[in-house]
Amino acid sequence: MLKLGTRVFEAHEPVIMAIVNRTPDSFYDQGATFRDEPALARVEQAVAEGAAIIDIGGVKAGPGEEVTAEEEARRTVGFVAEVRRRFPDVVISVDTWRHEVGEAVCDVGADLLNDAWGGVDPKLAEVAARYGVGLVCTHAGGVEPRTRPHRTEYEDVVADILRVTLGLAERAVALGVPRESVLIDPGHDFGKNTRHSLEATRRLGELVDTGWPVLVSLSNKDFVGETLDRPLKERVVGTLATTAVSAWLGAQVYRVHEVAETRQVVDMVATIAGHRPPAVARRGLA
Repeated sequence: MLKLGTRVFEAHEPVIMAIVNRTPDSFYDQGATFRDEPALARVEQAVAEGAAIIDIGGVKAGPGEEVTAEEEARRTVGFVAEVRRRFPDVVISVDTWRHEVGEAVCDVGADLLNDAWGGVDPKLAEVAARYGVGLVCTHAGGVEPRTRPHRTEYEDVVADILRVTLGLAERAVALGVPRESVLIDPGHDFGKNTRHSLEATRRLGELVDTGWPVLVSLSNKDFVGETLDRPLKERVVGTLATTAVSAWLGAQVYRVHEVAETRQVVDMVATIAGHRPPAVARRGLA
């Protein structure tokens, strides 16, 4: 069972986390949801298409202009409050590595802190514990936030993913974060080259076997682009293929740009696996 905010998700229930970037320079949409009106429209559309979680970020992951904690909070806190007011049942996640921002968004209704940089600020888990919200524990290879990996090497990348994410998860629970609200994320592309991310996907079942709910953030990432030699806007098919494999191996939460397409993929896989009935089953019976 996974419990986030007021929502409870059963063990085999796939959960869609829709990305809403509150940045003027996001890698995928180049700031399409930086302003409030299009960002709120994006939330409404994502919820209608089947997203249970909205992941709000105020700093793009890649290198770029410096964004202070104060500016990150300015981009996210008021928006979180408005999403909470308009969508009381949606799970609100905030993608941040800073405890100051985590505290500010929890004050206005965030349910989940998505720490994509692997615990670089150990106080973020303390904030999650104090507010009783969820926490995503990610493997980022020890790199500094907003830097790209360079010649990163692992003796066994999945063993390192397990060591780091399980350590972060157990620490979070020891601090007081509810166990049922902690997720682990292998951190595709973060501190990894393409072969590392492919191996993390291939061996995702090892993370699932730990019993912690697994979140995957695959959407249009560089490892998909390099695998197929496709530019950013032509990675949807590769992303959905990777999503299907991840779903078959047992991932539960999917952080995505394309909500409707992902919803169909994970529902189809869940039905093939026997965890979900067909929406309609008339063929050969009528």
